[in-house]
Amino acid sequence: MTYTLAFDVYGTLINTHGIFSTLEKLIGEKAKSFTDTWRNKQLEYSFRRGLMNKYEGFSLCTKEALQFCCEMYKVNFTSAQKVALLEEYMVLPVFPDVVTGLKTLNASGHSLYAFSNGEAKAVSKLLTNAKVIDYFDGLVSAENIRTFKPNPSVYEHFNKKTNSSKSGSWLISSNPFDVIGAASYGMNTAWVQRSSDTVFDPWGIEPTVIIQEISDLNKYLATKA
Repeated sequence: MTYTLAFDVYGTLINTHGIFSTLEKLIGEKAKSFTDTWRNKQLEYSFRRGLMNKYEGFSLCTKEALQFCCEMYKVNFTSAQKVALLEEYMVLPVFPDVVTGLKTLNASGHSLYAFSNGEAKAVSKLLTNAKVIDYFDGLVSAENIRTFKPNPSVYEHFNKKTNSSKSGSWLISSNPFDVIGAASYGMNTAWVQRSSDTVFDPWGIEPTVIIQEISDLNKYLATKA
């Protein structure tokens, strides 16, 4: 049996900590905390805007989160440095397992889609730069309905755009909030546990399967045939 696979992008396929080395050159030992806070605030701002029904694009959430970090860590980047950091965020690398994993799932006949809170143009640029765009049958962005995952309407939007069913689709994500959102909506879910230190939220909603690498999903789905 083949499935329609919805791949989260940021943190799942794309390593958002890829910007760490640049920040380390600029701010030294503050870089790790700065990077973590930037990512966490980026997500927080998207959640808050979604709850408030005050949609702005994910790129603005990223920009505002950067400004927050500059103020929090008392870092005085120039305007040019901020622009450069935001541009680098658009060309982040994929995790080492991604290409092999996408290839194996493609070879097994599954339909692969990038599925993101990010704007379609930005995500397309990101995946193109990472040289993985051609593995996907398409890209579904939350921007079309002006809200963010984990709102159930975003997962419903994915099913409508891909002409797929809840039972016939999978959400693949390293972000527990995303996995829980998709599972609550009714999709199958694979949590990509990128670090053994990552804790899954104890909400009583579990992923269908936990994997360490993208190719692990292909092995699991082969057992469901």
